[in-house]
Order: sequence, then structure tokens, then C-alpha cells
Amino acid sequence: MKLSRLLSNTHKEWPADTVSKSHGFLVKGGYIRQVTSGIYSYLPLAQMISLKIIKIIREEMNNIDCTEVLLPVVMPRELWEESGRYDSISDELLRFEDRTGHGMVLGMTHEEAVVHLARTEATTYTKYPFAVFQIQTKFRDEVRSRGGLIRTREFLMKDAYSFHTTQESLDEYYQKCYDAYFRIFKRVGLKNFIAVESDTGMMGGMGAHEFMLLCDIGEDSLAICPNCGYSANVEVAKGIIEKNDTVAADLIEEVDTPGVKTIEQLQELLSLPKERLIKACVFDVAGSNKPLIVFIKGDLEVNEAKLKKVVNAEIKPRAAQENDGICYGFVGPMGLELNKFDVIYDISLKDGNNMVCGANKLNKHLVGVNVKDLNVKEFKDIYKANADMLCPICEEVHLNISHGIEIGNIFKLGDKYTKAMHMTYTAANGKEETPIMGCYGIGVGRLMASVLEEHNDDHGPIWPISIAPFCIHIVAIKYHDEKVNEYANKLYKELSLKYDVVLDDRDLSAGVQFADADLIGAPVRLIISAKSIANNEIEIVTRDKSVCKKVTTANIISEIETIVDKLRKEYGKE
Repeated sequence: MKLSRLLSNTHKEWPADTVSKSHGFLVKGGYIRQVTSGIYSYLPLAQMISLKIIKIIREEMNNIDCTEVLLPVVMPRELWEESGRYDSISDELLRFEDRTGHGMVLGMTHEEAVVHLARTEATTYTKYPFAVFQIQTKFRDEVRSRGGLIRTREFLMKDAYSFHTTQESLDEYYQKCYDAYFRIFKRVGLKNFIAVESDTGMMGGMGAHEFMLLCDIGEDSLAICPNCGYSANVEVAKGIIEKNDTVAADLIEEVDTPGVKTIEQLQELLSLPKERLIKACVFDVAGSNKPLIVFIKGDLEVNEAKLKKVVNAEIKPRAAQENDGICYGFVGPMGLELNKFDVIYDISLKDGNNMVCGANKLNKHLVGVNVKDLNVKEFKDIYKANADMLCPICEEVHLNISHGIEIGNIFKLGDKYTKAMHMTYTAANGKEETPIMGCYGIGVGRLMASVLEEHNDDHGPIWPISIAPFCIHIVAIKYHDEKVNEYANKLYKELSLKYDVVLDDRDLSAGVQFADADLIGAPVRLIISAKSIANNEIEIVTRDKSVCKKVTTANIISEIETIVDKLRKEYGKE
């Protein structure tokens, strides 16, 4: 391609309202343009990268016997009612009516659609196991889209679905996808990524992993053991909670705590560590008219993702209300009218002695509370892991809490969708059975942005050669010069037979040409000028500055081949 023909405009200044490097460079470099919140148009550079990522994904999916289909973006509400998600998912699912008044949805994910397809085709055990994938547009009406392509409302996604007759078969294919994802992420150029255990969330099922690019701007918090490699999203992570070795108290005493409503204020007033305090958190639970009160050690936080799984419903912190029987700021487990509330105790409180809690009276707390005297029937794991905890596996070192961008996810769905949607097959013994499923997703745009988060400098992207929009960028300084024009075009035509090449054929200053070349980020740059032609040499510079040398015109092709081959080997096959 000649740069004068590229529909794209670069910008000198860093764009306003960008919160990540990838967002800033994609806008500044003329890759994307925002249409509205969380919705972007791709210009040619972004589309070139997207198609190369898709090519890699297709190859790896085909390698694990996953065949491609295409499911509809728009679905009738009945499919989502079958699965139960039409009502269970809140505003993220975009619902609308067609011109006949029929309820429809825009697909944010395609479990319902793929079960609808598969249940008409896979009616006998001889069809199993099988897997299909698609690369399709999704729409999820995110409350807070941010970071450019990192979190959008409309996005292109590879989603795959596998169907099985046994758990062993699902486990085997799940591992194949797990391994394929590592190959995909390595081939697109990512280095600092890991797989972590994760919450199944609205997808449901019995197990999941997220693939995370470790990155400071990542919204997800990850618990990682530097010793044994244990890793999990904080939403599901465990840690060893320090045992309470305090001697049991003989007497409970009510103390005055005027205006003391927070754990920090209580700690300061009583000069006690937070571990000796019982924190109360109050929630509203969808579908319940009872407030939920959660008790947890004062140095810990309630993990809302874990709590949602325990109550099997959506939750939100309850705002203080008058006349609801709750003494906000002074809530404790003793003296509660249990018929008015649901109560959950976190496992961190087990064996707690000589604790302090609210007295359910204004400006009063209780000192000397032993948890064993509360007659708790069951403790739940609803704490949020933190860096003060030891690893739950090796029990030797403290967890590291890092940030990450989710670049892919895989789920063992089990029969959540197939059972709800009455998908069956005839087994070898003639009986009707329900198959089980797995699903596996990668967001193409987010993956592009994530690669850019890892591969950049102060001047722009440093695209890995496997997904770069162009492999070679020819910078022709003073293109109008007859000799520069003639040689640049000759080299451009010859290299284009083998590589993706862009020729800067614009009569602009060298400074502008180099700045734009940095924003395009091609791995190999050739600099041609009247002086270099006169000296029969061309300057070769790699975008990462690892190579910068002058090569004779007679050897230029062979030198380029050597450099490109070396770069390709770094990322596996192109």
C-alpha cells in the first residue's frame, strides 16, 4: 500500500480523554474513531491487525478440530427465556421489539444460539464430542466502557463451544483449548500473561479460567504466589487467614462508642487490632425482602463475587434506611431479630475469641464476644484474598496482588444450558441423555489493545511482526526526487511480492514521515534518500531499535529476509 492512499489521519498531540496507552496510540495513530460511548469504527490499520489476529485464532481452533459456524447477532427473546437468562441478566442485555412487537435481544454471548443450532444436528451419540466456533459481533451494554478497545459495548469476539457426553471428554477438550490459548497469545506477541482460576459469573458452570495480561491498568485483581505458581482472580482466590490465638473471654461487656461507626474509628478508640473486630456489612438481595447481614473479620473485605454465588442472586450494598430494624454502624450478631434478616458468617470468624462487635444499640459496642458462643451453624468463604495472606497451596509465602487485563476465558458449563433448553441425544443404550458443554472466548479488539499495552515506546506501537499492519515500512525522503521515486517504487514492488509493505509516497518533511512511521509501528523500516542512493546503501532500522545499520543496495533484499525471518521465529509461524 502507498501511504497517500491510506484512509487515516494521525495527530501530533496526545488525544484527550484517553485512559490507557493503547487507547491513546490507537486514536493518535489513526486506527480507530469513536462513534459513541464504547462503540468504535476501525480504520484500515486496525482492521489489518484484526484480520491477522483472526487468522491466528482460526488456525489454532482448526488445529483442535473446532469447526467454524456463524450464529445470528439478533435472537428472539424465547431462546433466552428458555435458558433463564432473559430475566436473570440485568441491563447489560439489550432488549428491543421488532416491527411486529416481538421481543428480541442483541447477542452479548451465544450459548442459547449454539444450543438451538446443535440440538437439531447432534441427536445421537455418534456425533459426540464436537466443537464449533464463530467470530462474530457482540453487544454488551456496559455500565462503564473505558480504555478504548479494552472495554467496549460493541466488540468482535471469537467464541467456541464444545459438546460432550462425559465429564472426562469435557475435561480433555478443555485442556486442549487451554493449551491452544497459550499458543494464540504467544503468536500474537504477548509475553507477560498467565492463566488464573476465575469466577463463572453470569455464564454459570462448574469451573473457569481467565487468561490475564499482567498490566498496571488492568481492572482485574489477581492473587499470585511467587513461590508455587498458584494464581486466581481475587473474585475466587483463597488465602490462609491468620489464626486468632486470643484467649477466650469470660465476660461480655457493653461499652460506649459515641459516633464510632467504622472499623478504623473503633480500632483507634479501643486500641485493638482489626483482627479482633467483627465487621458487619448489609446487602440487598434480588428476589428477597429480607436484608442480608454479613459478618467478617475487621481486617478483611467481603468478596461480592463469592457472596453472589453463596446466595445465588444479585446483591448490592444496602443504603441506610429508617425503621428497618437495623442500627447502622452498630450492627452485631448478638440480639438480632433473626426472623427479620438473613445472616451469613465468614469463615475468618471461626474460632474467634474475645472479639468486639456492634451491640445493635446506638453508640454501643460489645467487648469480649467469643464466636463459639454465637451458635453459628455454618461458616462461608466470602472473604477477599489480600497480600497479608499466605498462599493456600504452598503455605510458605504471602500472595502478590497484581492487576491484569482479561484477554480470554474458558468455562466448563456442564448442563446449565443444555438441560434448561431440553437438548438431548440418543445414547448407545437407546436412552435419552443431556450433553454437557464448555465455552471458550477471546475478544479480538481487546487482544489488539492488550498487545499494544505491552509493545510500545514513547513514540507509538511496536507491533509484533505476526500481527503488524505492515511488515516493512519504506520511508522515501523527498519522494518527488526522481532517483528516490524510481528506487523506492522498484524496491516496493519487489518486496510486495513477499511481504506486506507500505511506501510513504508523500512529499512531507522527514520529521513528519518518521513520526507517522513510529505510529504505524511496522517491525522493519527502510530509509531511502538521494544521499543513500548515491552511496548505494539503504538504512534498515527495526521499530524496537534492536537493528540499525546501513546495507548496500546489492544486499538489501537478502538482509531484509534475514531480519524478517528472525522476527517471525520469535512469534512462531506467521
